[in-house]
Formats: sequence, C-alpha cells, structure tokens
Amino acid sequence: MLWFIAVILGIVQGLGEFLPISSSGHLILVRWLFNWESIIEQAGGNIDIALDVALHVGTLAAVLIYFFQDWLELTKDGLTKGLQTKQGKMFWYLVAATIPGGLAGLVLESKIEQVFRSQPLIIAGGLAIMGVVLYYVDKRIDEKFHLDRITFKQALLIGTAQALALIPGVSRSGITMTTARMLGFTREAAAKFSFLLATPIIAGAALKHTPDIMHNIGNPLFFVGTFTSAIVGFFSISFLLKYLQRHNFAIFAIYRLILAAVIVFIYFGKGV
Repeated sequence: MLWFIAVILGIVQGLGEFLPISSSGHLILVRWLFNWESIIEQAGGNIDIALDVALHVGTLAAVLIYFFQDWLELTKDGLTKGLQTKQGKMFWYLVAATIPGGLAGLVLESKIEQVFRSQPLIIAGGLAIMGVVLYYVDKRIDEKFHLDRITFKQALLIGTAQALALIPGVSRSGITMTTARMLGFTREAAAKFSFLLATPIIAGAALKHTPDIMHNIGNPLFFVGTFTSAIVGFFSISFLLKYLQRHNFAIFAIYRLILAAVIVFIYFGKGV
C-alpha cells in the first residue's frame, strides 16, 4: 500500500506544483479523502518525512532539468556581468524575488501547516477564492509584456505574492502567475517566470531537509516518490507552457471551483 501511496502522492505533487491548482492543498486532501494519514503513521519510522522530502526533491529535479540551459545562462551572466545584460538582470531579479517568500516560509510555514493541515474547508475556500481571482484577472487584463520587459519592481511584487501560497489551496504557481498577469505579462511569460521563481524556493525547501535526504536516500519509497514527482513535474511544465500559447487559465479556475464544491459536499456528507 505504501508503494501505491508514494506513486499517487508523486503524481499529485508533480501536477500540483506547476499547474495553478495547489500542490499542498491536493496532498492534504488526498490523504484526508483516503485516510492515508493513519496508514503512514502505522508504518512508523520516518516514512512521512521521507515521502514529503522525496516529493520536493522530485519537483526540484523536474524544474532544474527543464530549465537547465536557462539557469546556466542566467547564472553565468548574473555572476560575471551583473546587471549589464538581460540575463544578468533576470538572475538578480529572481534572487531578490525569492527573498520575501523564503523569509515568510522560514517564519510561518510550520505554524500555518499546523493550523491548515486538517482543515479541508479552509483549503476549499482557498481553492475557490483563488480560482475566481485567477479567472477574473486573466479575463480582464490584456497581454502586453514578454518576460524580457520585466522590471525589478514587478519581479519583487510577484515574489512577495508568493508568500500567500503558504496557505494550502492558494497555490504558489497560481498566485505568482495571477500576479504576473495582473501586471500585464503574457500567459506564457507569467508561467515561465513562475517556474524559474519556483527553482530557488523548492531548492531551499529541499536544502532545509538535507539530513532527512541523506538518511532516506536508500529508502525505496523515497526513490519512488522522487522519480514519480520528477517525471510528472517535467511533463506538467512542458504541457502548461505549450497550452498557454493558445489558451487561457479558465480551465484551471473552473477545476478549482468544482473541486472546492466537491470538498464541501464530502465534508458535510461525512458528518465531520
């Protein structure tokens, strides 16, 4: 059963981390719906930690592999040419944009997780509210700018908005893409900046758990979770970037609203 759980959670993480639907919210909901928390707890050891870390390592691998060439050029220009080139500017913009979300995560993540982890109705609210905001912004704002037009102020605004993703249901990719669209960027540009911005955030989350990674690296479940989330994450990135060349975010907004309604129905149907 644990193997099956590792695969399903890997799929959920790979999809939710990069599509604007909230990976943290979906991971909590899947465990709640199928009562997997008790199964994982009964397994003992560090299975829960191993799975959680594996999912982050997998999505980090996905975004690094997909944007390897981009990060190579960004880092090279950023460290050697500073703000003299567009790539160099983008590197330092991403560094600056990471700071607000990173600080918020360090200070608030554990507290917020304790509050929201077992609150499906709050997650449903986050899904619904963010779905409406995403739809409204995407529908009303014209596509004006490509990523090469981004300014330091705009990058910082997007990075600061990322802190709201600590609330399960909001979605890190959802809030950053929505903010970028609000600033007038094309859908594809919004998605790409969100993915690039995800790299240091996910890397930081993985780095924080380095001892856990070293301890669990030989655990087969760790490998299954990492591999699954990496593969699914890679194709999620590829899918969304191509999808947004011809379509808007409406399908994701509608999905969020439907899922929120289903959660409310199940919650009260269970008599919780």
